[in-house]
Amino acid sequence: MNQKRIAIIGGGPAGLAAAELLSRSGHAVTVYDAMPTFARKFLLAGKSGLNITHSEDYARFTTRFGAASARLRPALDAFTPDDIRNWASELGTETFIGSSGRVFPKVMKASPLLRAWLRRLEAQGAMLRTRHRWTGFAEDGYVFETPEGRGIVHCDAALLALGGASWPRLGSDATWVPWLAGRGVEIDTFQPANCGFVVGWSRNFSERFAGEPVKSVTATSEAGTFPGEFVITGSGIEGSLVYTHTAALRDRLPNHGSAVLTLDLAPGRAIERLSRDLARQDAKSSFSNRLRKGAGLDGVKTALLRELAPERDRTDPERLARMIKALPVPVIETRPIAEAISSAGGIRWSGVDESYMLKALPGTFVAGEMLDWEAPTGGYLLTACLATGRAAARGIEAWLQR
Repeated sequence: MNQKRIAIIGGGPAGLAAAELLSRSGHAVTVYDAMPTFARKFLLAGKSGLNITHSEDYARFTTRFGAASARLRPALDAFTPDDIRNWASELGTETFIGSSGRVFPKVMKASPLLRAWLRRLEAQGAMLRTRHRWTGFAEDGYVFETPEGRGIVHCDAALLALGGASWPRLGSDATWVPWLAGRGVEIDTFQPANCGFVVGWSRNFSERFAGEPVKSVTATSEAGTFPGEFVITGSGIEGSLVYTHTAALRDRLPNHGSAVLTLDLAPGRAIERLSRDLARQDAKSSFSNRLRKGAGLDGVKTALLRELAPERDRTDPERLARMIKALPVPVIETRPIAEAISSAGGIRWSGVDESYMLKALPGTFVAGEMLDWEAPTGGYLLTACLATGRAAARGIEAWLQR
């Protein structure tokens, strides 16, 4: 066999997924990562229970990637959520489906899966190099800063899998943007995805309720209406239910100057019933008692109504019922991208061919969050990173054969 040298730059899930296929085919694969260990973001995400994929209906699953859903579909079809569960099982990690439909390792952490994965790569002959930071292009290769100093890597093909711009302390710092832009690759500005938002809380509310979960609600934006829970922060709101609405809220802010997340604080009760039950309460009772007895609300939900509902709506049963069923939470801005779980933006799909090769740089491929797509939390992000890494690996093999 004519063994080819392949450099994979970035040792997260996308890069490792590509390395697995390419090293299995007998190529000379080397994975380079700037950090002291591989897949640091993957490990951090798995500390509280790794969402490895999602079990929802596959047709619905494939629509979760925004405008890039159609472009990602072939990669997802080739490595479906069921395939991911089987792959993890082969590596000794059994999975289960949680009540939310999310798929987790039974051990509820990422480290055993990663260790087995790296062992498999080494057994297949892949070379793993940490503390090797890519710093740009040389005329005939890729420049790295290493513990031994500056070096140039020469290869027959390369895969860039350097992540987006979220959690930069874990390695995804988007320092690659000017190097690719300088070579004619079009890149959309990175924006936070799956992030928190700033709300103009009063000091009293912020100090008292920061860290408090808001459970059993629905939230509505231009993204739709979804049930779930979120958390009050010192500056605003965050959590899985908020992340579901990130794109809609974020994209509305610059275009309209404001955005609103509308909460139903009592999704199990009709507005007519609430209005009737609140009207029965003694007008002389405190606001908290009227809500507790008439609407079954207390704690942070009561505080949210006190914080956001106008005074005239808090004293009129019918208006108060409407506020309970549709409480507007005005968001001012996103939290910084460095705090976001993932990012939107990146390399435009128009500059990437069907095999995940950069049109401006023949022989250089891309995968994972470097590309312009986004998805909610719940296993979608990891699934697409794994799937695009494998798709790029197949693209590399086809290009090398040509």
